Amino acid sequence: MALLISLTILLFLGVIQAIVPYLVKRTVVFGVMIPEQHIKDDYVVSYKKQYSILALIFSLLMILMFCSWISLKNPSDELLILVCTVIEFGIIFVNLALFYYFREKMKQYKEEMQWTKQMKQVSVVDVSVRSEDHLPPWFIYLFPMVITIGLIVYTLYQYDLLPNQIPTHWGLNGEPDAFTEKTPLTAIQMLLFLLLLQLMFLGIQIGMKFSGIKLSATNLTASKNRQLTLRKSTSCFSFYTVLLLTMLFSFFQLTTIHPELFGDSILKTILPFGFLFLILAGTIVLVVKVGRSDKTPPASLEKGIMDVNDDQYWKAGLFYFNKNDPSIFVEKRFGVGWTINLANPIGFLILIVPIVIILIITLLIN
Repeated sequence: MALLISLTILLFLGVIQAIVPYLVKRTVVFGVMIPEQHIKDDYVVSYKKQYSILALIFSLLMILMFCSWISLKNPSDELLILVCTVIEFGIIFVNLALFYYFREKMKQYKEEMQWTKQMKQVSVVDVSVRSEDHLPPWFIYLFPMVITIGLIVYTLYQYDLLPNQIPTHWGLNGEPDAFTEKTPLTAIQMLLFLLLLQLMFLGIQIGMKFSGIKLSATNLTASKNRQLTLRKSTSCFSFYTVLLLTMLFSFFQLTTIHPELFGDSILKTILPFGFLFLILAGTIVLVVKVGRSDKTPPASLEKGIMDVNDDQYWKAGLFYFNKNDPSIFVEKRFGVGWTINLANPIGFLILIVPIVIILIITLLIN
């Protein structure tokens, strides 16, 4: 099971990292904005292909080395997972290095071509697009939160039934493998973490609702389709993730209170892998749907205009800092999803505060 999960994660990570240049919006290449008229430029296309080939080759080599090491050493599940984690970080680090290498080449090429000097920069606002923005309502997050609060109350009510050692971690076989002393706080710590995560996702949902919808002056239809698809798809995926986390945490909490409830049920074995499979499957659906949403070329393309060049607001091509933009979240320039507008403090409150509270609770327990 550990080997299957590890190989699944490595293969998924390698493929996703390799195709990232084709998932971002069409006018962004390695964090650099390219005029719509030049996205088919030979150098632009070549850089994307080179990145994908190099990223995929490196990932496959790492997976091959990982499999060879396993066949020779026959490691324990714990060591196997540890090595897999190191390889995952290695793949991410190398792909990040490739990103910055091709980003510099793309910046230099853009400057050589002087696209921003040759074209008029235009910004488009469509006030009607909000009527087409069908995000799931925020209050649906109350459903999993009510379940979590109910479990907290039930756990405290059944406190005497809890074992003296409270599980804090579960292995791939669904059995607990790390414990802490029983106290009222440790009895509900996992549920408190879950509740904080649910609140964070709710904050992201609300912040997404009030973030701007940025359209392209040269391809209004495709950019609007991407923005609406991105907003709806990521919002649905966030709620989907919250539901899966709630079910997983609830299962572990109930088995702690009533160990006889599932006994030697196969659920304990298949649940961790099932959770991973559903998350990866959901991620694939998300990236494919969003990645394909703006690939339709415009019917006509005016040569003398381009979208406003906002490269200066993207620090290192990954971090957005724009005091003039009231948006809390903006679309990533490398990858699928959202990133924080670092100039808007509300984003920090939504993401950082729950994490800080989780760390404080962990320190208090320890």
